[in-house]
Amino acid sequence: MAIKLNAEIRKVAGKGAARAVRKNQNIPAVIYGEKKEPVSIELDGHAFEMLLGQPSLRTKLFEITTNGNKEDAMLMDIQYHPVSDKVVHVDFKRINVKEPVHVVVPVEVVNVDTSKGIKLGGVLNFAVRKVALVGLVQDIPEKITIDLSNLNIGESVHGSDLVLPKGVSLGLHQAELAFAIIGGKMAEEADTKQAAAQAAAANAAPAAAAAPAKK
Repeated sequence: MAIKLNAEIRKVAGKGAARAVRKNQNIPAVIYGEKKEPVSIELDGHAFEMLLGQPSLRTKLFEITTNGNKEDAMLMDIQYHPVSDKVVHVDFKRINVKEPVHVVVPVEVVNVDTSKGIKLGGVLNFAVRKVALVGLVQDIPEKITIDLSNLNIGESVHGSDLVLPKGVSLGLHQAELAFAIIGGKMAEEADTKQAAAQAAAANAAPAAAAAPAKK
């Protein structure tokens, strides 16, 4: 479901006009893309700040209404004041909801503590924490989850192993990426190496004792 925003058209652009907007506790913004002229708009500051608590805003569809005209768009950038950390400008990009979009979403790992490999003493290397996806905006998930329950030591989860919603595919070069790896040695392997080392040390001891002393 789209996030609905009401906005006012800004008839005057530029830094001075943007400062005037912020002085009124509102936020200057722009909508661009789809081979149309950019439109400078003014957002209700309080309403937009309230939205910031929602997760994964950059994967959501926004329906922006300006003077009765509706624009489908995605959030592309939020600029913050370096001192107060307040939002000073927002960029939206128009989209066609019937065409695929390219979006980067976070990756989350679950069931780490119950993972087979972790229980055996393995160490998790969460190597890639974001994934590029392609699909209709309404099909793009907020995040991709990797279940580590059955992952053993020495095993990994690549992009091609990720579970994606229907109609959503991986972006370019994502399939071969190793997103999560459980490193370490299996208990049997460690025991074998330890036994081999002990045997080598035991065989070396008699040989050293039998060697003639140097004069």
